[in-house]
Amino acid sequence: MATTTSYWTPDDFNVFTVEGLEHRMSALQTKIQPKFNELGEEFASQLSSHGKGEFFPHVAKHARRTVNPPKDSWVAFAPAKRGYKALPHFQIGLWNTHLFIILAVIYENPDKKGIAERLQANRNVLTDLPDTYIISGDHMKPEAQTLKEAGEAGIEALLERLQTVKKAEFLVGRHIPREEAVTYSKEAFMELTRQTINELLPVYDVIVGG
Repeated sequence: MATTTSYWTPDDFNVFTVEGLEHRMSALQTKIQPKFNELGEEFASQLSSHGKGEFFPHVAKHARRTVNPPKDSWVAFAPAKRGYKALPHFQIGLWNTHLFIILAVIYENPDKKGIAERLQANRNVLTDLPDTYIISGDHMKPEAQTLKEAGEAGIEALLERLQTVKKAEFLVGRHIPREEAVTYSKEAFMELTRQTINELLPVYDVIVGG
């Protein structure tokens, strides 16, 4: 009987337990980055077809690290060839504990006040999302609240912070526990990612003022 091969494996998540910068980077480059490259090609075209500019994939290189090995890694998507951190962007990535598919506004973004105001005025694009989706104010931490846990008050608190705190961030999307992620075939994972991006695009449109 044919068995379906999982797209993600426990070994992928275990990369983040490999000791030492050099060894972990080597494991990242051989195990995970080929998948990020594949996902980059697949979903840059989906995002470009949305009509808000041509999106380009950016696989995290962790090039500035000299001592501490990365605790997570990702491929990001933004309508810019050179960089993505100053722009609202999508990410697909892994921590040791879970996989994430998110839309992110991080601290380098110069328009955080405007973004927060647009989201406050169109909060329905957040409250219409599945209540299992997460929001977070810090892309450096794996923890996040679901929209159900946060409620309207939690969403409002994050948006207020985005307006007033220089280092504030806003992330929204899906977290998938590693135990669940390793059950998806390639086809099933691609479909889940497509669906997640489609559900996040109305939020992106508000963020960019579209």
